[in-house]
Amino acid sequence: MNLLPKSPKEFGSIDYWEKFFQQRGKKAFEWYGTYLELCGLLHKYIKPREKVLVIGCGNSELSEQLYDVGYQDIVNIDISEVVIKQMKERNASRRPQMSFLKMDMTQMEFPDASFQVVLDKGTLDAVLTDEEEKTLQQVDRMLAEVGRVLQVGGRYLCISLAQAHVLKKAVGHFSREGWMVRVHQVANSQDQLLEAEPRFSLPVFAFIMTKFRPVPGSALQIFELCAQEQGKPVRLESAERLAEAVRERQQYAWLCSQLYRKAGLGSVSLDLCSGDTGEPRYTLHVVDSPTVKPSRDSHFAIFIIPQGRETEWLFGMEEGRKQLAASAGFRRLITVALHRGQQYEGMDSIQAELSARVMELAPAGMPAQQQVPFLSVGGDIGVRTVQHQDCSPLSGDYVIEDVQGDDKRYFRRLIFLSNRNVVQSEARLLKDVSHRAQKKRKKDRKKQRPADTPEDLPAAPGQSIDKSYLCCEHHKAMIAGLALLRNPELLLETPLGLLVVGLGGGSLPLFVHDHFPKSCIDAVEIDPSMLQVATQWFGFSQSDRMKVHIADGLDYITSLAEEEARRHYDVIMFDVDSKDPTLGMSCPPPAFVAQPFLQKVRSILTPEGVFILNLVCRDLGLKDSVLAGLKAVFPLLYVRRIEGEVNEILFCQPHPERKLATPELLEMAQALEQTLRKPGKGWDDAYVLSDMLKTVKIV
Repeated sequence: MNLLPKSPKEFGSIDYWEKFFQQRGKKAFEWYGTYLELCGLLHKYIKPREKVLVIGCGNSELSEQLYDVGYQDIVNIDISEVVIKQMKERNASRRPQMSFLKMDMTQMEFPDASFQVVLDKGTLDAVLTDEEEKTLQQVDRMLAEVGRVLQVGGRYLCISLAQAHVLKKAVGHFSREGWMVRVHQVANSQDQLLEAEPRFSLPVFAFIMTKFRPVPGSALQIFELCAQEQGKPVRLESAERLAEAVRERQQYAWLCSQLYRKAGLGSVSLDLCSGDTGEPRYTLHVVDSPTVKPSRDSHFAIFIIPQGRETEWLFGMEEGRKQLAASAGFRRLITVALHRGQQYEGMDSIQAELSARVMELAPAGMPAQQQVPFLSVGGDIGVRTVQHQDCSPLSGDYVIEDVQGDDKRYFRRLIFLSNRNVVQSEARLLKDVSHRAQKKRKKDRKKQRPADTPEDLPAAPGQSIDKSYLCCEHHKAMIAGLALLRNPELLLETPLGLLVVGLGGGSLPLFVHDHFPKSCIDAVEIDPSMLQVATQWFGFSQSDRMKVHIADGLDYITSLAEEEARRHYDVIMFDVDSKDPTLGMSCPPPAFVAQPFLQKVRSILTPEGVFILNLVCRDLGLKDSVLAGLKAVFPLLYVRRIEGEVNEILFCQPHPERKLATPELLEMAQALEQTLRKPGKGWDDAYVLSDMLKTVKIV
């Protein structure tokens, strides 16, 4: 029996509804959920003694079940004479105080201010099928009548799918009337989430429009969103922002339904926001492993990434997450990154907070009541302490944060919030600072104080930095490139001129300065804020052998190349990022590898010198073009790929006859390393220069 209309317009037809209820008979038809699914929300907004009008009641059992739990002052109206007759017969003896009337809701016969609540379950959606003039006029009459029969302080409670045109019309109408507008998402039960065929891919919402007494001349408009039945409403600044927030939740629900129906949708990520502030609190990545053999315990798991480690390849890159999921042995693994600026009390509180939400992302076929394991590294959520936050006119918002690494040592990081999953600069803290931080953390755990607070680590300026250690793998490779200068034993005894473009935290030029006593370094940084950051937070300081020039690297090198008695450098290093994320190459900006500019770089490099470039390029065509341009200017070109990262370090020299085979390169690197390992040089034993050059390839 087909009860669906031939077109949406028939939902507004009396004849359609008469035929619908004749064919369906007395079996109840529930739009958008049963009483059990809606009762939490209904009880929140309707008091038992209030007088309630249900418009478009149909043969739903909602009114009857409200009546049975104490809501006995209920009037029901519907345009269908057939259904009103059915409902009267069904309730005459069992619910004598509840009335059913055949009435057109656009022309109601009740006096003004007769009700405290008007309840609508799907009726507005059924009437507002399009945005044609005739339809909108009918809806205007309906909503005007709702406003007329409600008392001041009364509420229009409308259960809806909140399609864009329906939300726009309802919110626009009542906000212009000076009513308070709240949209409340109806929470799904656990059984609904796991049922074989969920009824709706779209979530169900309730519009709660509260009638205020008109205030002449007042332009006050109140828009609120409540994401869960027991959640705290969030005040939004405009109707447009409210519509956007509803749309985000609809997209999330659609995504959940797709993830439930099929696996392997590709890379799927989403943010879960704080119900109080609306700020992102968790970032989730859904990773499916179709090769994992299904078993009762292998369906689904959640992996909490320790704070500060979300930038690591295993957690921060798609390929890394796939490897993590495969090794964990689950058909679907969800990785959860914790956002800086949010408070987390521990693994148990995170599990309690996320349990309901992540179940919405469970795969099909998972047994009911299945326990979902929450995993992490060592069962810990890690430590992240924001030491400083500011905004640079050139680089935008940035933070300085201290995080605990895998070996329990602490590291300081510079993060640009425009690219929050990329570590811009990193330095290791001295052991005594890490030790004091761990002792303090254990003490704070006993007091049950949250871990992510500014008091966890000393508000430590630069003197707490371990300057002998290079954290970044690409910096280690760049230093290893000094072996290409030949005669590494003489590097500590002869003058060495370096130009470093891109200061960041200053770790790279500072390392060269401290380990090569005859070096003279010019560092060029376009952003004066970064010099302040490097000096205050990363232990950087200028000296008679190391100067920082606040300038655009392009302009600085151009001016050097144009000088008659130009200065020449033994080493030129580019470690400069692009501020434009759309280019496909985040390091360096394209202008730094344009051939005319590269000619200027070559003109200030000594004949035996080396130009070292940190290249981060995901566009393979663009990368090939960059390599070809470099090769045209620097015929001798080595490439060293950084394992687990996008970075590639390019070593460029002007004379191809200086080419070294890999064994020779390793021999040079070992000789340089032995020189640097001499007592008193502060060389870190874990840093093996020759390892940095083992995988170098000649282009």
